Amino acid sequence: MESSATSAIAESLTRAIVEHKLLPGTKLGEQKLADHFSVSRTLVRQALFQLSQNRLVTLEPARGAFVSTPSVAEAKQVFAVRLMLETAMTRAFVQQVTPAQIKSLKAHIQSEKKAMDRNDVGRRTQLLGDFHVVMAELMGNAVLAQMLGDLISRCALITLMYQSTSAAEHSHDEHEAIVTALARKDEEGAVRLMREHLQHVEEGLAFDRDMPSSDLSMALSSVSA
Repeated sequence: MESSATSAIAESLTRAIVEHKLLPGTKLGEQKLADHFSVSRTLVRQALFQLSQNRLVTLEPARGAFVSTPSVAEAKQVFAVRLMLETAMTRAFVQQVTPAQIKSLKAHIQSEKKAMDRNDVGRRTQLLGDFHVVMAELMGNAVLAQMLGDLISRCALITLMYQSTSAAEHSHDEHEAIVTALARKDEEGAVRLMREHLQHVEEGLAFDRDMPSSDLSMALSSVSA
């Protein structure tokens, strides 16, 4: 029971970060979180420790927990790892692609489009990141899906800190192009498009941008307990 409660808190906080509701540097007060989720501070502490393991939260002695603030060097390293993983994943995906997988990816892209049409920034952000995880899940590779999920959660912090303009529509169009190449079983084309897509996202980062700030209570007000 305690384990599931801890996981639920960690998932809610992760979602708030991925959807850009919790900003880098936000202090995560244990008592505020305990009150919000109606649980003990012990469970909150366990959830924060869990999030610190994948670098979403930084635990500072005598100061408490904060949403991590990725450095420029870390941001570049995260994108370098994604580039290596996802180009290899794309190549492997083409080699075993099925009509059912393409249908699932197209359905996901439709969800992206609907979120953009509604101007639902949180849902749009989540879906654009999830596209990459869905590819791994469709391949049946749970380990890769988990690794990508962790990396993309960290990317949510990075884009929030350093992205100069909204590139959501551009990312959606690039996802469509990738799926079209996958459906044609165009291995080199799909790999090239994935590489260019990730490079475009990284190139859209402005590393001299001022860091945003946030308030914990306001951020969690729209996240279900």
